Amino acid sequence: MTAEPRPIEDSLNIPDSRGINLFECDAGLAALLQVYLPSAVYQQWLPTLQHLGARAGGELDVLALSADKNPPVLQPRTRRGENLQSIAKHPDYVTLERVAFAELGLAAMSHQPGGPPPLIKYALTYLFVQAEFGLCCPVSMTDSLTRTLCKFGTPELVARYLPQLQSQDFETLFQGAMFMTEQAAGSDVSRTETRARLEDGQWRLFGEKWFCSNPDADLAMVLARPEDAPPGMAGVTLFLLPKVLPDGSRNHYRIQRLKDKLGSRSMASGEITLEGATAYLIGEVGRGFQQMADMINMSRLSNGVRAAGLMRRGLSEALYIARQRRAFGKHLIEMPLMQRQLLKMMLPAEQARSMFMQIASLLPRADGGDETARKCVRILTPLIKFRACRDARRVTGDAMEVRGGVGYIEEWSDARLVRDAHLGSIWEGTSNIVALDIARAVTREQALEPLQGYLAGLLAEADLPPASRRLFDSALLRTVTGFHAVAQQRRDEQVRQVGSVLYHLASAIFMAWEAARQGADHRRLALAHLVLVHKVLPRDPLGLEPVIDAELLVRLANESPLSQAQAMQLLPA
Repeated sequence: MTAEPRPIEDSLNIPDSRGINLFECDAGLAALLQVYLPSAVYQQWLPTLQHLGARAGGELDVLALSADKNPPVLQPRTRRGENLQSIAKHPDYVTLERVAFAELGLAAMSHQPGGPPPLIKYALTYLFVQAEFGLCCPVSMTDSLTRTLCKFGTPELVARYLPQLQSQDFETLFQGAMFMTEQAAGSDVSRTETRARLEDGQWRLFGEKWFCSNPDADLAMVLARPEDAPPGMAGVTLFLLPKVLPDGSRNHYRIQRLKDKLGSRSMASGEITLEGATAYLIGEVGRGFQQMADMINMSRLSNGVRAAGLMRRGLSEALYIARQRRAFGKHLIEMPLMQRQLLKMMLPAEQARSMFMQIASLLPRADGGDETARKCVRILTPLIKFRACRDARRVTGDAMEVRGGVGYIEEWSDARLVRDAHLGSIWEGTSNIVALDIARAVTREQALEPLQGYLAGLLAEADLPPASRRLFDSALLRTVTGFHAVAQQRRDEQVRQVGSVLYHLASAIFMAWEAARQGADHRRLALAHLVLVHKVLPRDPLGLEPVIDAELLVRLANESPLSQAQAMQLLPA
């Protein structure tokens, strides 16, 4: 399938970005990847990134729009009347599956010997999600399931299933899922009622799971309670549920129906009844949630990456429109109000991007036994899930507004981005649940001090001008002190507030550190200063926002390079 060609002359004054390269049109992505990746790795993957950017802006976008309009359908029986459920997926969605699972290997690459660093996987996901959001959930769950299986599964289970989870052969590879949610429990996993019974040395599961995305996956991680286990969280245990048993027969569970969802419509989510389904114990009885927490954390990181991608797609569309569309004798981007609107979308998009690149860079160190890196990942991951997913709802909505009434029409990508963005704040924990998890990382795992030390080290490496460094140092001390007080005193009603401030400050420090590694271009330092001024430092809620110099505002809105002197203009006098 080829993208529709764009008109040479737009006499209709309705800019159509179909066919743009979403890697090439992103002014800062290539330079940022070069900050985080070794030169040889970047050069090796650059052609793939460029090619995916072109496909995401054309072919994959067309496929995604089609898949969104043609959601999967549950087929409850075979044509012979066999009581075997299957899910009929639209051919365009299957094509997208082939690209993600087989061609790119997004779910497998982290588990293949000698695979690339995690940032490559997340950079490719960041581009892919700008075309297709729904499929990124099965990709993420497959990736996370494989990690959990390798970490806690028996050698026999790993040997049996890892080859197909590592595979990029579309006809034989396995997809994964996780079945956690129950109607009465929701986010309160301690109320899990699904029962696990040990019969003749084999575990069997009974009960219902209420929200199961990718319900026909080959493997699923499931939480259940052994019949003799104590109530509460102490009894919750993790199991691996195969769709097909070793003898080739179907396992004993039923897909009752598929959900009619607001967004991610291309991907199936269903309700499942477990009817004595065969399952395999993962890890220790009674430690299921702790063992699944790593899988959830990786899914939350993927959720943050997806939020960053959705924001970038919305911003790229808005920039394209603002540069092409004319009104009142000017291009929209020449108008100060539009420049400010673009900048307000740009800041959270850039924050989320720096956040996921930092976490991805810390992951190999954490997995290698670096305790400081592990604790930083532990607290930064719920931070990006909490804040970036909420920001994506606003940014995609503002981007749709830039396109105007046309953006409200489902033939364009804008409405789909808005619908998909709303899922991030719900999946793998609502905002309240994730904010409380940030506080747990502070109180139970003492992750705040290692993060403070890590951020202070980045500030030292950034070699900032004295005025900038003083503001960052004081803000870091104040933020850490405030978060400690809230967490230790269990002032749960304030964890969202302090969590947001910590996210804003950490992302601003990341951007300041990045700026120091980008030569003469200090645009990221300017963005860091804007985050400080508008999101961290005290402000008068009734005061007018500071006026940005007109020339500087134009350069910021256009994603143009900036000098250090221009970046320093954005600090308060």
